[in-house]
Amino acid sequence: MSDDHAAHAISAYGSKINQTPHIDRIAKEGMRFVNCFAVNSICTPSRAAILTGKYSHLNGVPVFNRFDGSQPTLAKYLQAAGYYTGMIGKWHLFSDPTGFDYWNILPGQGAYHDPVLIEMGERKKHQGYVTDLITDFSIAFLKNRPKNKPFFLMCHHKAPHRPWQPDARHAHLYDNVDIPEPATFDDDYRTRSDAAREATMRIDRDLNKTDLKQDPPPDLSGPALKHWKYQRYIKDYLACIASVDDNVGRLLDYLDQSGLAENTIVIYTSDQGFFLGDHGWFDKRFMYEESLRMPFLVRYPGHIKAGKVNESMILNVDFAPTLMEYAGLKIPADIQGRSFAPLLRGEKPKGWRTAMYYRYYHYPQDHRVQPHYGLRTERHKLIYFNKIDQWELFDLRKDPHELNNVYADPAYAETLKQLKEQLYRLKKELKDEDQFANDVPQDAP
Repeated sequence: MSDDHAAHAISAYGSKINQTPHIDRIAKEGMRFVNCFAVNSICTPSRAAILTGKYSHLNGVPVFNRFDGSQPTLAKYLQAAGYYTGMIGKWHLFSDPTGFDYWNILPGQGAYHDPVLIEMGERKKHQGYVTDLITDFSIAFLKNRPKNKPFFLMCHHKAPHRPWQPDARHAHLYDNVDIPEPATFDDDYRTRSDAAREATMRIDRDLNKTDLKQDPPPDLSGPALKHWKYQRYIKDYLACIASVDDNVGRLLDYLDQSGLAENTIVIYTSDQGFFLGDHGWFDKRFMYEESLRMPFLVRYPGHIKAGKVNESMILNVDFAPTLMEYAGLKIPADIQGRSFAPLLRGEKPKGWRTAMYYRYYHYPQDHRVQPHYGLRTERHKLIYFNKIDQWELFDLRKDPHELNNVYADPAYAETLKQLKEQLYRLKKELKDEDQFANDVPQDAP
């Protein structure tokens, strides 16, 4: 898993701005999901959802909370079933990992260069680049594991998280390239709620000296300055990804050379999506597509057919039950996610979800993204900004870039009524009783 790696910066997902040949290998040799979504698009909550199979309001991590390591997790279930378990790299849950036989984690966000890692409780400083080091430690874990046990390894990269500091090998990769701007780069947020205008993650205004690494040329202003800032940001971001991709290749090569590849499930994902200049933004948090969507590529030779693309809706709370099913374990009733192992077998389970529930809590810190919750169906997206009592509705078929909020359009009145009913039904089913917010919309049942 990487951090903040948007699906649209992976060539298997049709990226127009970079190539990721090693990550693409997993797609070529397995299955690519095009509708994998985070239930709360921010680092710490997403990691908690992945570990527990539960939404933020039940796992206790709606924002940057300390993860309660006494609760059941995927790692603990697998460990109890005889798996040798490891967690290496970015943890970002503010408590020591539990359920792992071996762990070696970055403190907090960690550093890109010469990082400190905490190995089984002991802090050690290392020379080198963080992405290479996390891969080194992951390969060492595989080499040194007890050979009489199956294994479960979470290899979690810091990159390409802000402030996007590439290594020397990749730093100049895009020096002579002009990266194309996304179609929504100059979005004016005209039809949106106040939340879009208030958010402080704009390319033209909110990138700082640490992000940009240098002062802009003094003669630039307006669109030319915005373009310059975007190039500074996106080239460093993509250079960090190039290192991740190379290291994914190293790990895949080790699995091949050691004979482990044929009986190992390999997944590549990120903790959420990211805005790559889309809507003029960097960062994530919002329920809009670029932030909501996660890359999810999975390979399991002999069990998952090669080169398959799946359009069914899967969520990060589904990862734990899916891996538990593959390990032959019974999935506990309190896990809210659902195993998508049948999808990986090429089946379409009866009653598979056609809608997902999302909730974001973190305000006003960092980027002033208003708290919100909402519903995404296969065609529509309904978002409620509960602190400011404003709604947005998008028709994803007609408006895939989410530029036209049709909440007040009379033509969508019946659709809106049905979507609100579905939203509140799902909210209730998932036991979201506003544990971390006192706001319930006036028209909620």
